[in-house]
Formats: sequence, C-alpha cells, structure tokens
Amino acid sequence: MAKVLLGMPGPWADDFRESSDHYTTKIGGLPDWPLPKESVPPNLLQCSACGSKLCLVAQVYAPVSSENLRVEERVLFVFGCLMANCGSTPLSWRALRLQKLDDVVQSNTTSQEVVSMTSPSVSVSNKSWWEDLDDEDGDIDLEELGKALNSAASFASHTKKPHVNERSKPVAKPLPSSQLEKVVDANTPVLPCFYLYTQEEASSKDNLTSMCSNYSSLSIKNNSNDEDDAQSETWAEEAYEYDKALTADRTYLKFKKRLDVNPEQCFRYSYGGNPLLATQAEGDPGRCTLCGGSRHYEMQLMPPLLYFLQGAADDCQRRSLENWNWMTLMVYTCSQSCSQHFDQGNSNTGKWLVTEEAILVQLEKSFPGVAENSYSS
Repeated sequence: MAKVLLGMPGPWADDFRESSDHYTTKIGGLPDWPLPKESVPPNLLQCSACGSKLCLVAQVYAPVSSENLRVEERVLFVFGCLMANCGSTPLSWRALRLQKLDDVVQSNTTSQEVVSMTSPSVSVSNKSWWEDLDDEDGDIDLEELGKALNSAASFASHTKKPHVNERSKPVAKPLPSSQLEKVVDANTPVLPCFYLYTQEEASSKDNLTSMCSNYSSLSIKNNSNDEDDAQSETWAEEAYEYDKALTADRTYLKFKKRLDVNPEQCFRYSYGGNPLLATQAEGDPGRCTLCGGSRHYEMQLMPPLLYFLQGAADDCQRRSLENWNWMTLMVYTCSQSCSQHFDQGNSNTGKWLVTEEAILVQLEKSFPGVAENSYSS
C-alpha cells in the first residue's frame, strides 16, 4: 500500500503576497512560478465558468522518485474562483503541473564536459610557456613575466566561474521572478497564506493496534466489574449497529473517520495511490492531454483548509469562501508525468513544461454524478 503524506498547517505568512520559491509548499498567497509569469498561458489562470482571474489555493512541491521515473523539478498548483456563483462549479477549479524538461539533465552533462575539456588546455599552455621561457638565452623581461602570470591567473579564474554559476542558478533564479510577480499580480485575488509541513499518515494497522491497546488496558481495569463489562458490550453493539445502519453512507463514514485521526490535515498526497472518497461517485479524470496515457490519483485538498482560510479572511473573502461547499478536491495527473510530447518549439515557457491536469470535485450535498471533472481537454 502506497504511503500517504499529510499536509499539516505551519506558520502564517507575514505578508499574504510575500514571495518565496517553487520548492515551497503552501496554501494561498501568490504562486511562486519557476519561470516568468508571462510564459504561463493566461487562459489557464482564468475561470472556465465566468472568465474571472483565479486565485491560488495550494502550491505543492511534488518531485517524483521511483525505479522507472525521476523528476526533481516538479510543482503542482491548484487554483479556484472566488466569484459567488462559482464555488461549487467544477469548471471554476484548475490544476497545473509544472516540471523541468528532460534536456536540462543533458545540459548539465555538457557543462561538465566543457570544464573537463578546458582544464587540460590550461596546463598545456602553461607547459609550453615555460618551455619557451627556458629556450630563451636573453635576459628575462620582468614586466612581460608579470603580464603573463596575470593572464594565466585570469584565464584559470574564468574557466572555473561558469561551472559555479550553473550550480547556483536553480536556487537564485526563482527569486527575481517571484519579486516581479508581486508587482504584476497586485490586482489578482489573494487568499490568506500559510505554509505547510508534511508528515506520514499512520497505517490503518497502526491505528488498529493503538485502539486494541487502549481497549485492552480498559478491560484490565474493569475486569472485576461485571456491570462495566456489560456496558462496554452494549456500547460496542451500538457502535456496530450505527456503522451498519442502512441510512449511513459508509463512504462518508470512512472519510470522516480518517479525517478525525488527523483533524488539521489540509491535503493528502500519495503519488499513484488511492483517494479518500467522500462520496461513492468518484468520476472520470480522463486521459493526459499530452501523451494520451492514463491519469492516476496524486493528491487531494481536505475541509480543514477551508476552516483555516475562513478564520483569516476578510469579510468579503469569507462570504466567497462560504460558497466553496466541497468536501474534497482530488487532483489526477499523468501516470507517466510525461514531458516528451510537449511542443517546446511552439511555447515560450523555456525549459519548463506547463500543462493542465484533472480535478474531481466532491460536494457536501449528495446529488447524482456529484463528482465531476474540472479540466479542459
């Protein structure tokens, strides 16, 4: 069974519009694009229902590391619409996957080859210079010697600098872009921003062991009291009958029980795992629009996220957030996390892939077909 990571609330941002980098996982605020914002197609940041600008709901740094696939530079963005009539409309939600294209790895290899090829040339040139110096019978010109040494030192310095700069680019590059966004996105709706940390969810077996341990200690304490034993049996029967009641939605009960174990979880992440459904109607995420392959579950947003946002939002935003009556938003992505079918020649995203993935929305009220897809083919 695939492990599940829970996104738990951390500190609030000092400024809801403050910039960070794309390695940051957070709720709300402004997206920390790893590329200039102008490179992101504008239609991907607009509500498909009303055309309004979408606000960032979640940013999750999501590298993939498996036997068959390894993608380190990879981020998921979830956007939603704050307009009054769009809260429960599946078309008002978007999920974007951004990842660095494969040719970046080749460029790193090339840079290393360039450095290894340039280094011998320095030693060869130095050797020939000293040999030429030894062959001269005349007096040594100290001024010319000084110039030659300075030239050699300068050349050696320049051969090392490109390699150092290439290593520093991934860390330093996002920050100027994020600072630019802060000015450009001044009129974009921004939700209250807080940062997240992840923790692994305990398995159901661990939860069962803990429950059995608690029950065992309770039974030992009350072993001599027949009346208490009878009450325990009655309680167990009532709980069993409640769980088996014909009117109970077992899917929702399972959802609520898992939520109650970690009541502050804002998202659940399990690449290729199984979603925690709130209703039986899961919906169809469709196929990848780039490669045509199947999509699989990757993450979902959970109700506590809404509670935290409503507590920090202003009056206007709070009324809008009240229209978000979903129980969970599930994000499905390409099972191969593909990039090879992306037409880089017709895109201005540089060495980054920007593609829309699927969101399935499960609402509070139970209607036929309540889980619908929210992506554009």
